[in-house]
Amino acid sequence: MGISRLMILPLLSILLSITPCLATSNSSNETFLQCLIDHALPSQPISNAIYTPGNSSYSSVLQSYIRNLRFNTSTTPKPILILSALHESHIQAAIICAQKHGLQMKIRSGGHDYEGISYVSNIVPFFVLDMFNLRSIDIDVATETAWVQTGATLGEVYYNINEKNKTWGFPAGVCPTVGVGGHFSGGGYGNMMRKYGLTVDNIVDAKLIDVQGRLLDRKSMGEDLFWAIIGGGGASFGVVVSYKIKVVYVPEVVTVFIVRRTLEQNATNIVHSWEQVAPNLDQNLFIRLTMDVVNSSSSSGIGGKTIRASFFALFLGDSARLLKIMNESFPELGLVQSDCIEMGWLESVLYWTNFPIGTPTNALLSRVPQVLTHLKRKSDYVTKPIPKEGLEGIWKKMIELERPMLTFNPYGGRMAEIPASATPFPHRAGNLWKIQYATNWDEDGTEAANKYINLTRELYTYMTPFVSKNPRQAFLNYRDLDLGINNQGKNRYFEGRVYGIKYFMENFNRLVEIKTKVDPGNFFRNEQSVPTLPYKKK
Repeated sequence: MGISRLMILPLLSILLSITPCLATSNSSNETFLQCLIDHALPSQPISNAIYTPGNSSYSSVLQSYIRNLRFNTSTTPKPILILSALHESHIQAAIICAQKHGLQMKIRSGGHDYEGISYVSNIVPFFVLDMFNLRSIDIDVATETAWVQTGATLGEVYYNINEKNKTWGFPAGVCPTVGVGGHFSGGGYGNMMRKYGLTVDNIVDAKLIDVQGRLLDRKSMGEDLFWAIIGGGGASFGVVVSYKIKVVYVPEVVTVFIVRRTLEQNATNIVHSWEQVAPNLDQNLFIRLTMDVVNSSSSSGIGGKTIRASFFALFLGDSARLLKIMNESFPELGLVQSDCIEMGWLESVLYWTNFPIGTPTNALLSRVPQVLTHLKRKSDYVTKPIPKEGLEGIWKKMIELERPMLTFNPYGGRMAEIPASATPFPHRAGNLWKIQYATNWDEDGTEAANKYINLTRELYTYMTPFVSKNPRQAFLNYRDLDLGINNQGKNRYFEGRVYGIKYFMENFNRLVEIKTKVDPGNFFRNEQSVPTLPYKKK
């Protein structure tokens, strides 16, 4: 049965009272909300999926997937409504009606985008298409594949895959509350990337709704568009409803460790050794290096502070084999048996997320982050090892700034084997590791935000001599609006090149050509979307 007028009228009155400028389109007296209702299938009513500011659940729905508290303030621009799609037809209605009424649509899956662009806009009015209800995971045991809807979280993916088979996993991120949509489409990585590559290297099909409202799979969308949405950011090209992934094999026993060393414990020499070996180790071994500033227990510290280097590892095998590899390749760390912890792969996901050992694995099904904070992130790529004197200068700068952390994620292995043009993600052979700059703070307000963001920028500027050049590369999924913003004006292509070349390098031009072909009106856009080519009169 369809929706009764009694159900429609309250929703309409609420929307009209809040946003009178959207009461009519240029061509009719139909409201945007009425358009959504009219275009939904009678068998799939849309009214229960719509949250307007007059709805008592609006604030909780909006805030429940805000992962950066910088964008959870009273002055942050708010959507005129949130459409939490319950069916593919709701997405189709949103695309059709948003174009008809000239509204910007933001697409949110997990909300972990660092700059909040999936639920905040510099163009108002706007609305949010929220995918969190579309989260099914359909595993085909025979083909060892799974269809995963983009509103699912990584934790849900890991849990469901590994429950089917204890030797199955998937090479994605280490934070289980991240949404599939943005993570997969932007080239998400995790601690198995040296063995199996990125998410996008293990996607075999997808379902996307395009600007015309058509539901397409890989065959019907064509190889160009499929290529674009496995690393180019799906939100520039359409609404990706689901991805078909191939599972990867993990041993029944994996080994993890965390070893920490301060400057007083020879950290500089150990980090210098890590630089030489981490990208060249056995592909089954991933050793992330994180550096932060802590209080010094020694008089040799700088102003009572020192640098702590933390070596955080996943090895796809048992501890005996790991120790043999470490003793041969990286003895400087001094790894011993008591540092090593053997467990199942699913348990290792919890370990990497700082859950206590012994936490039940169904904790991965929680969609609530362990910590919420204000944050700023930036990224870099390193193509040559940083000399010791360079490291010592970095330590001094970090101690001076105190707050920003550095994380080095090693490449090599499978990452060096896949061609840069295989997917839009270009950062392959030649890159030794990726840097994440991370600053968190608890204070509210613009003054605190500006202070900590500027500290992060200062460290980023200091690192210029040690990172990639021409262009200075960046990682799309570590979204950074410092790299440029597309204001959607006449120069949007040239504005897009500023950040696009850093994210996509030589793949940028192909992405632009595909974007221009499939979405010539640039409906699917955000502050750092792939732009269209300048319009040329015939």
